[in-house]
Amino acid sequence: MSTLKVEQTEARAQHVKVTPDTLTVDLTDGRTISVPLAWFPRLLHGSVAERNNWRFIARGEGIHWIDLDEDISVEGLLHGQQSRESQVSLEKWLQSRRAKGSSRQKTPIKGLQPTPRTQKTRARRG
Repeated sequence: MSTLKVEQTEARAQHVKVTPDTLTVDLTDGRTISVPLAWFPRLLHGSVAERNNWRFIARGEGIHWIDLDEDISVEGLLHGQQSRESQVSLEKWLQSRRAKGSSRQKTPIKGLQPTPRTQKTRARRG
């Protein structure tokens, strides 16, 4: 008895879009996966700039958000896996973000002076 061996190519991410409520990933095999952003609380709590600061890992096998310390695999998305982060871990992460945010607001940046270009821009607006 002979069997036919079919090689299956692994789908990889080729484009990522994050909206306020959805993560959408276009795959190399033509499929598009959209999942609720609520599945990934770190993305949900991230700013637009943080959500848009992503990179592919392992040539598209996954996606990494450096500012949010979040990694999501294409395989996990295909299997409908939500974040497995515990509530305790998420709460610690949120607290560390709050602490960083408040220290940034309280610490003035010393020694910065307007450049001639920004002075001209301000004069035109003024």
